[in-house]
This record gives sequence, structure tokens and C-alpha cells, in this order.
Amino acid sequence: HPFLEIASAFLKLGLISFGGPIAHLGYFRTEFVAKRRWLDDPAYADLVALCQFLPGPASSQVVFALGSARAGTLGGLLASLCFTLPSALLMIAFAYGLALTGNLQHAGWLHGLKLAAVAVVAQAVFSMAKTLCPDRPRLALALSAAITLLLLPGVLTQLALIATGALLGYLLYRHTLSPTLLPREKIPLRTHLVAASALLTFFALLILLPLLATATGHPSLKVFDSFYRAGSLVFGGGHVILPLLRAEVVPTHWLTDDQFLAGYGAAQALPGPLFTLSAYLGTAMTPGPHTPTSHPWLNGLWCLLAIFLPAWLLIAGALPFWHRLRATSWAQSALRGANATVVGILLAALYSPVITESIHTLPDLATALLAFTALQFLKLPSWSIVLLTALTAHFLLP
Repeated sequence: HPFLEIASAFLKLGLISFGGPIAHLGYFRTEFVAKRRWLDDPAYADLVALCQFLPGPASSQVVFALGSARAGTLGGLLASLCFTLPSALLMIAFAYGLALTGNLQHAGWLHGLKLAAVAVVAQAVFSMAKTLCPDRPRLALALSAAITLLLLPGVLTQLALIATGALLGYLLYRHTLSPTLLPREKIPLRTHLVAASALLTFFALLILLPLLATATGHPSLKVFDSFYRAGSLVFGGGHVILPLLRAEVVPTHWLTDDQFLAGYGAAQALPGPLFTLSAYLGTAMTPGPHTPTSHPWLNGLWCLLAIFLPAWLLIAGALPFWHRLRATSWAQSALRGANATVVGILLAALYSPVITESIHTLPDLATALLAFTALQFLKLPSWSIVLLTALTAHFLLP
């Protein structure tokens, strides 16, 4: 049954996907392009490009899109739940008392997880480059995008590069595609209406929630509005959300700065999306007039829903129109350039921050290269690489 298939696949990924959003894209490609063959490399790169354009956590939006493609909106929600729940539950548990374990930032095994992320991302970039950059123009486009992003880092640069890549792809390839290779997907009108409703709901909540929270003063609305806004206004996901969340919960005295940083340290040690930090923040808020409930774990789940809801609404609203658009010949030629640019963006991310924040010594480099070799050439499963590098770093590396 597709629901069982989705649940088992994404629950496993929710337990082993260490390394942040860029590493997650590597895990997803291994699982759903290389292993399960739910989609091919160009279609996967299209999804990644779309999620880079939209606000919210890109890797979590890819999860929703993959689940939706397999079993509709319910499949997307199930995939999101299974991928997010492991780290969310651990973050809630941490808020109840795991802070006593000390600073996780300096744990040896955590350093091993970062080295595993280097291997996973490198393998994803290598494999995607072979498929999406098969000729010199696209290879040059990918390398140019990587160099530009390293010189001018930022979300706006990413968006400009994808747009430029799409334009160059259109100019280079618009006369080379055969119409027979571009089947149009027949999407019923009802699907487009549901998608339009999702987009309208996203903008309505973004505008109305702060007005309602101010007018009523209800703690549930105040908390939901804060986390919904943080999830709506962030491009790139991952660490970009941290200053936005801190601005919502520390100045309002919902949490102290030390509590916030403790949760961030714990989130670094866990698999799954960094946005599950919201579950910790909601749970760690002292029960009182500013929290919706006297049960901290319920408040954690409330904040978790608020921060992910905008991402779900956006991707659900964009997907049907995106599929229709990418079935046209001019869009396919543009996507050839955009896909090559995505490879360049991943290549830049492989260097900074994945490599620069993980590899500090020659033993680090050797461990990452061995992990990459085991992934790419020995075809070991990614979960075993995560486990082996964590143990190696904990017991052998300085």
C-alpha cells in the first residue's frame, strides 16, 4: 500500500538524516531516485529548484512534494509527519530535562555526523552532475553558479542564479527538444482549485493572524502567529530561521537566551529538519498566561504545526501549476539550465558550510573521503555510513 511505503521510507529517513537541509537532499536522492526510482534526476532537480524559490524549509517541502506525488495530499502530510516526528519528539524530551547532559556542540560523535554529511552531499552532487550536466555548457553553468555563490553568498544570489540559469537554458536548448518527450500531465480542475485555495489560505493567515492576535490578546493566537510568521518569511530554511525565532521568543520573555541556545545545540545533534527546534521552544516555555496550555508538550506540538503550516500550504499550492508549466517545451529547455544551476548551488553548499564547518584536520578529511568511497563505490547504505563515521569520530579522532 502506498501509505505504508511512504510511512516506512520517511520514518527511516527521519531517524538517519543528519547534517541539515543540504544533506537531506542527498539522502532523498539516494532513497527515491537511485533506490526506489519514484522519479528521475531531472524531475527531482525540478522539485529542488521549486522549493528553493519558495519560502520555508526546502528539504521539508521536498518531503511533502515526494509524498504528494506518491499518494496525494494525505501522502504528503504522512511523509512530513514521519520525517519530522522523530526529531520533534526528541526535542520535546530534551525540553523536559535533557539539558542536564551538557553542551552537545563538542561531542565527538556529533563531529562524526558532520563528516557523514560531507560524504552524503558530495555523493549527491557527483551523481546529479553526471545526469544534469552531461555537456560543456551545463557543466560551465554549474561551475559558474558555484563560484558566484561562494563569492556572493545569500538567498537572493541563489534565486538570481536559478533565474539566470533558466534564461540561458531557454536560449541554448529551446530548439533541441522533441515535443514527443514532453507529455502534458492531465490535472483535474478540482486539483487546481484546491491548490489556489492553499495559496490564498497562506496569504490570509499571514495577514490576519497578527491582526487577530493583537485584537483578542489570546495566547494561542500570539504563539501561533509568531511561529507561523517565522516559517513564512524565511528563504533557505535551516540556520536562516534561527535569528527569526530568537527575535520572537527571547525579547517577549517566553524563553531566556540560554534556553534558546541550549535547544539549538540539541537540534544540531539530531536527524531531521532544524525547524523541529520549534517543538523544543514551545515545550520549554514556562506555563503561564503567555502559553496556550498548561501541558508543555502540547504547546510544543502547537508551535511545530505553526512553523510548518506555511511550507505545506505553499508547496501544495504551487505543485499543480508547476507540473503543468514544466510539461511545456519552453519550460523544459529553461529547466535544463535551472537544473544545472541547482547542481552548482549544491556544489557551493558542499564547500561552505558543509566542508568548512566539518573538516578541520587531515584525519577529518580522510574519514570523509572513506565515507564517500563507501557510499559511491561500495554502495553501502547511508544509515551505516552515519553510524560508522559517528563511532570513528567518537573513538579515534582527536
